[in-house]
Amino acid sequence: MAMLKVKFDMVKRVKLAQGLWIMYWLAVMAGILVFGLGLFFKIELRKRSEMMDNNESHFVPNLLILVGLAACGLNVFGGKVCHDSLDALKFSKWKPMVKSYLVGCFAFNILLFVTALLCFCMQFQLYFALAEGLKNGIKYYKDTDTPGRCFMKRTLDMTQIEFRCCGNNNFRDWFEVQWISNRYLDFSNDEVKDRVLSNVEGKYLMEGVPFSCCNPGSPRPCIQHQLTNNSAHYDYDHHTEELNIWTRGCRESLVAYYGGMMNSIGGLILLYIVLEAGVMVGLQYLTTSLETMTNPDNPESPSEGWLLEKSVKETLADIIAKIKSMVGLANQVGEGEEAVATVS
Repeated sequence: MAMLKVKFDMVKRVKLAQGLWIMYWLAVMAGILVFGLGLFFKIELRKRSEMMDNNESHFVPNLLILVGLAACGLNVFGGKVCHDSLDALKFSKWKPMVKSYLVGCFAFNILLFVTALLCFCMQFQLYFALAEGLKNGIKYYKDTDTPGRCFMKRTLDMTQIEFRCCGNNNFRDWFEVQWISNRYLDFSNDEVKDRVLSNVEGKYLMEGVPFSCCNPGSPRPCIQHQLTNNSAHYDYDHHTEELNIWTRGCRESLVAYYGGMMNSIGGLILLYIVLEAGVMVGLQYLTTSLETMTNPDNPESPSEGWLLEKSVKETLADIIAKIKSMVGLANQVGEGEEAVATVS
């Protein structure tokens, strides 16, 4: 018993085909948008790849690029089928492919849903990747002469300026590392000697931050050294006065930036799934209405279209049976190849 039957005449079939053609091209545009967002996301991640602990974060943008390209191809094909559906001769060459195409679209929608979930879940992975990456970035900030770390200072400074942040968790992260290279320290100076000798690891530590942490909106000239020493600056109390450097950590800022981007992309993909599901349903009605025309030679003859040829339970049973038969066939082929290899 077919489910959700709808009666069609020529006018309804034409309107359905035209509407589906428009929807398919909207889906192509959405696929291009997904591709573009994936490419933009990948470029943004690559800009700051030095501050991330691993390259696994590029999996999602790569998947978005692949999904966008696949969406364009699938929907161009669907649009062509709808365009040719009202010409019996042209539609006859597409007819054998429609069922396989709809199964492929269903699988593609599952892939879209998984991609959307990954967009939402990747934020946790990104949080830990940035935590370790920014920690190492601050540690290697001074190594401008070391191959592989030459541009770390520039990357970190530009990030702090662009995202209005300072350090990993906050500006105090700079107090725990030597971020000034030894080549710029005067070791004949007693103060420098005392600082280096007073540290167990022989590092030059101070209560200061790089210039990129300064807030240009502050009316007071930037205080970036001796931040917790009230007597070192006139009319200054770091406990009560608002510091004229960025107090927000870069990890928080970057996670908020990338998180907002990924939430937007994930939401767009969920809407895209709705559009894909709509064109799948429409194409199913269109093809079944063309197959059940009472007089195929007369384009004005009435017909019926349906969503499922059988009940949901029967349809699922058929799908499971087909999957099992395909798995069994694959196993037989594998066993045959093994037998041939053994004989040879």
